[in-house]
Amino acid sequence: MDLNGKVALVTGGSRGIGKAIALKLASLGAKVVINYSSSDVKAKEVVEEIKGLGSDALAVKANVAKMDETKNLIEKAIEKFEKVDILVNNAGITRDNLLMRMSEEEWDSVFNVNMKGTFNVTKSLIRSMIKQKNCSIINIASVVGITGNAGQSNYSASKAGIIGFTKSIAKEVAKKNVRVNAIAPGFIETAMTDELSDKVKDEYMKNIPLKRLGKPEDIANTVAFLASDMSSYITGQVIVVDGGMIV
Repeated sequence: MDLNGKVALVTGGSRGIGKAIALKLASLGAKVVINYSSSDVKAKEVVEEIKGLGSDALAVKANVAKMDETKNLIEKAIEKFEKVDILVNNAGITRDNLLMRMSEEEWDSVFNVNMKGTFNVTKSLIRSMIKQKNCSIINIASVVGITGNAGQSNYSASKAGIIGFTKSIAKEVAKKNVRVNAIAPGFIETAMTDELSDKVKDEYMKNIPLKRLGKPEDIANTVAFLASDMSSYITGQVIVVDGGMIV
């Protein structure tokens, strides 16, 4: 796969899955805009890693749940690199709780980042991508957006919304050769999942036919495929990357 000459924007790109995606795209030749919301240090570290790979990068702090900050993110990205060919809507949060105990703030905060954030960034960039043509939008959903999960009604609903959003926008922009797909990760090893007990991990493992937890690189490799011309006839799809967990 060759992404030389391409520019990618990865939201939530300073750590975890987002960082792995940014580094993978850069390793294939893309210049990368790293969006982040809190850690300046981590974002700058990713930028330096990308430069070490021989590519270029820009870190932009923005809360994608806020449209004004999102517009500023897009403006800085285009000011620096003149265009964005690949958009990866990866920014997301969890606020797990049973519905009977879930606060309105826990519901709203998850939807504001996960669902509205995906809307804000895509909305702010879509006209530019339509004019360019041959662009790719990749939304990071989740298997729980397909299956649901107790204690995650807010997160599951937001990820299910992203899947519906993906399919709808794919139909809107396909004639302009802008492809829109989603990836639904299963149990991926990140700082968040590292906090879980071995007992909980073992329970998950029982339901994974491949008998291993996923790695951020597994998602990054799928993103790279969807970002490249190797997937030029794929749009409106949800690719599940879960080791067979929901087969």
